[in-house]
Amino acid sequence: MSKQLQKIYFDPYLFSSLFLLSTLGLFFLFSASNADLDIVLKQFFYIFVGFIIMTLVRQPDPDIFRRTSGLFLIFSFLLLGITYLFGPEINGAQRWVRFGPFSFQSSELLKLSVPIFLANFLFNKKLPIQRKEIFISLLIILSCFFVVFRQPDLGTAIIIACSGLFVLFLSGLSWGFMGGSFVLLILSSPFIWNILLQPFQRQRIATFFNQDIDPFGASWNIIQSKVAIGSGGFFGKGFREGSQTQLNFLPETETDFIFSVIGEEFGFIGVLLLLSIYLFILLRCFYLALNARDRFCRLVIGGLTLTFAANLIINLCMVVGLLPVVGMPLPFISKGGSSLISLFFGFGIIISMSTHKKFFPQ
Repeated sequence: MSKQLQKIYFDPYLFSSLFLLSTLGLFFLFSASNADLDIVLKQFFYIFVGFIIMTLVRQPDPDIFRRTSGLFLIFSFLLLGITYLFGPEINGAQRWVRFGPFSFQSSELLKLSVPIFLANFLFNKKLPIQRKEIFISLLIILSCFFVVFRQPDLGTAIIIACSGLFVLFLSGLSWGFMGGSFVLLILSSPFIWNILLQPFQRQRIATFFNQDIDPFGASWNIIQSKVAIGSGGFFGKGFREGSQTQLNFLPETETDFIFSVIGEEFGFIGVLLLLSIYLFILLRCFYLALNARDRFCRLVIGGLTLTFAANLIINLCMVVGLLPVVGMPLPFISKGGSSLISLFFGFGIIISMSTHKKFFPQ
């Protein structure tokens, strides 16, 4: 066997930081779930599977991801179609497809397949990219967005759109085009509000601007979240000592609002430590993107890193009241197998793109 086949592609900085973050996630989840060991053990199982997937995904050469990007996107759409046809309806939404005793949120794959496909489509185009290429890219992004949006799953749809738009931006999209697109989005807001958004989504946006509209209904989550974070102070109340969490004032503590649990129990110091780990991961990924072997790898790493950052920022802004509630988990911390698997899959791709080097320029 050649040395190339024997080599294990590995980034110790990313591995150690992801291991630390996942371990802290189990610790926080134990408190957020009121010491429910079944939830913690299930999360541990998903983390274990995620590390195995990341280990396997980081081995193939990036050219394999480039050549199969179209098939990956088609497979993601087919899995969404299976979800629509055979997926169970849970809380009024069809998002999951079952594989025996396990279920998987099929839209998670689009967070990976969309940026990889667009990176393959745009990496060899001349700068600045032409209108035809922009139009095709936007058509793919919007198609993926609306398919997931109709599930309905606005949070995942936004992340999928961001994953594609970030690659488009890194490919050389002009500031003028972005400014024009922003103006067009503002002008189309009445159509979005009246036609596209569901009643509960409009209610969430309305309570974002005025929480006094429904303080014991739609505004309850965000009000209790801010109370929990503010009451944590500098050092926090202590592990499993948060009144908002342990007395069940704060809903969704295991998923969307787990950051509020961290803020209440570990205070500013605990939050600062957690955000420092996230910042290290982001800076490391940006460094890997700058030193990747070719433009395709740089686009993929950059797109996946910015998507990870968007996921993190939206969740943090949501729990402190800077954005409407859209249903966005905290990466590697919130309960959820589908999100964890897709995150580990994505970081496996990042490691593959950054550690494989070309010895001879093409």
